[in-house]
Amino acid sequence: MVNGMLAHSDETDDSHALSHCHPGCAMVPAALAAGEQFGIDGTRFLRAVTLGYDVGPRVTMTLGGLPYQMESHRSTHSVASTFGAAAAAACAAGLNAQQMRWVLDYASQQASGIVAWQRDTDHIEKSLVFAGMPARNGVSAALLIQLGGTGVDDVFSGADNFLMAWAPKADPGTLIDKLGQRFEIMQTNIKKWTVGSPIQAPLDAIQNLQKRRPFEADEVRKVVVRVATSEAETVNNRGMPDICMQHLVAVMILDKTVSFDVAHDKARMKDPAVLKVRAKVQLVPDEELERLYPERQAIVDLTLTDGTTLSERMIAVRGTAENPMPREEVVAKCRDLMAPRLGAEKCARLIESVLDLENIKDIRSLRPLLQRT
Repeated sequence: MVNGMLAHSDETDDSHALSHCHPGCAMVPAALAAGEQFGIDGTRFLRAVTLGYDVGPRVTMTLGGLPYQMESHRSTHSVASTFGAAAAAACAAGLNAQQMRWVLDYASQQASGIVAWQRDTDHIEKSLVFAGMPARNGVSAALLIQLGGTGVDDVFSGADNFLMAWAPKADPGTLIDKLGQRFEIMQTNIKKWTVGSPIQAPLDAIQNLQKRRPFEADEVRKVVVRVATSEAETVNNRGMPDICMQHLVAVMILDKTVSFDVAHDKARMKDPAVLKVRAKVQLVPDEELERLYPERQAIVDLTLTDGTTLSERMIAVRGTAENPMPREEVVAKCRDLMAPRLGAEKCARLIESVLDLENIKDIRSLRPLLQRT
């Protein structure tokens, strides 16, 4: 539960757009906890995580993704992660086919979460709903079955099944659509910037503009940022720096990048230099972009003091499945996040170990590399 909450607490984790969830922050902690319990090897760990990604997102894709969440007020993030964490932990526990059926049943009984988390301005409840609670629930389900628990053989069909309770009009076939051919882990988006997802595209756009026509902050007269209407609501003038669109756009213009530390530096939100640029930033909710969701497109129009207008439309955000980061960019992000906390040497060994997971004999050997000494 703690690893799950920490994994989602700082806007560094991945997301799966079609299912409207953040898989990694629940699936990986669940697989790691169960993996340590049973001393699995790296190959089994990879298999467990991959299975979690396939199971969890398929459940909320079947329910209806974001439209389902908006209509029902239930959190798709929590539901997908509960099923995914349970599948990952069960795989790590080495359960057989019959036991896996019961694990899905136990996951369905624990599926929960409502979108009231959106009113939590500190996002602590959000990290519990998205990751901590599902990771805990998933591991609990797997351990209970491993210890001899039994349940319903197929909770997705028959009387009083999960879909009847949650979405009676859902098509059950979506659960297994192209199963074994399309792997949801490959449809998952990895963030380039350690900020809220709706801010990714605007930062990409500004970086592209700066490369095409370099400019300084004092040359900027006005910045208009257009994102989907629902996305704008999430990041409009928020009090937390890592989810405040206007603040981070200003920082990007000043620094020409947005580091993890800067994105989490609340004191800098009062910096006069930042506030001066921020006053020039206008966020516009755009219904055309809303209709394109789950694509998180953005349009940035930037006017300079000499009258020059620069415009950029980001269609495929860097780090998404449509525009993935190469390994060296992912490693660079990991190093930026971990080296200040673990030290350069331990960070390098951890990255090397993770990239060679299939050859690790016991997943517990990662623990010393994941802890600060």
